[in-house]
Amino acid sequence: MASAHFPLASNAATVRASRSRAILPEELRAIPWLGCLDGEERARVVDDLRVVQVDPGELVCRVGRPVTYWFGVLDGLLKMSNDTALGVPITFTGLPPGGWFGEGTVLKREAYRYNIQALRRSLVTGITVDTFHWLLDRSIGFNRYVMMQLNERLGQFIAAREIDRLSSAEERVARSLGALFHPVLYPGVAGLLRITQQELGYLVGLSRQRVNEALHALQAARLIRIEYGGLRVLDLDGLRRYTAEPQAAPASRA
Repeated sequence: MASAHFPLASNAATVRASRSRAILPEELRAIPWLGCLDGEERARVVDDLRVVQVDPGELVCRVGRPVTYWFGVLDGLLKMSNDTALGVPITFTGLPPGGWFGEGTVLKREAYRYNIQALRRSLVTGITVDTFHWLLDRSIGFNRYVMMQLNERLGQFIAAREIDRLSSAEERVARSLGALFHPVLYPGVAGLLRITQQELGYLVGLSRQRVNEALHALQAARLIRIEYGGLRVLDLDGLRRYTAEPQAAPASRA
């Protein structure tokens, strides 16, 4: 699998001269925590932010590589995953637009314990580890945002373990969609998630056919609406609480 030069490069000059570019003014509106900063802090962040386009299958972060940036998704869809000791891939979560991730790794300045991979062509931005820690040292608003991220992410990972234990495809898809429509972690999604059935299948570990069946069941329950190129949530609380109807046992014959 290929890796994006910007996140994995260790030399800042090389980063700026290769695939990454400065962030555009209109892209700044997609960064939810910029409003927490004062003028000096915002100026440093805007100068530090870099943007790179990653292609499907390309890695933004790789297990074992040292952390260099704190990342956010401007557009597209990524997944966070790892492999078990037996080599079986485990997907922790999807990362849609508006999501920032890896703050725990950046806080500890440690190597990545997970892979971040693009499911489709995506735009990823980030600030350097040094700027992240500089903000922590001086911005109360930024500290609050990071603490909220860590708390919400913990709840998300606990829910993900529960999803892994579900046998019903409808329940797995419903709970996974509920996580992707998280208003705090992924404010860029709002009510419409741009995702294909194949991409959703990669995230929940189901075939496209089973995902298709589950989505139509959730639509029939008036929890979502299937639209061209994506899904619209109609009842977020209902998605998170969804329980599939038990299948009736076949009648025995005398």
